[in-house]
Amino acid sequence: MAKETVICTYRVRADAEDAFRELLAEHWATLSALGFVTDERSVVLRDVDAPPTYVEIFTWVDGGFGRAHEHPDVLTLWERMDPLLEDRDGRPKWEFPHYQRQQI
Repeated sequence: MAKETVICTYRVRADAEDAFRELLAEHWATLSALGFVTDERSVVLRDVDAPPTYVEIFTWVDGGFGRAHEHPDVLTLWERMDPLLEDRDGRPKWEFPHYQRQQI
């Protein structure tokens, strides 16, 4: 998975937004420190409506996706995020579609 950009969608429980924001900052710092993502900082967006939905966009380095899914620091972080999220409107609590840049 070389240089694939992921657009992570997190449907955050309204009562857990502050705790989630702290973990989201830790998420990027962890992925970056472990060398799993490119040097380009992630973009984080919050839906303007409630309940809160966050989107995080970043690009994996070659092999970063696979290594992240095996690294205990990352897995622990994802386990801590999970209870702060909720399924909503028939959508899962989090989604992670991957994309590749295109020259047009």
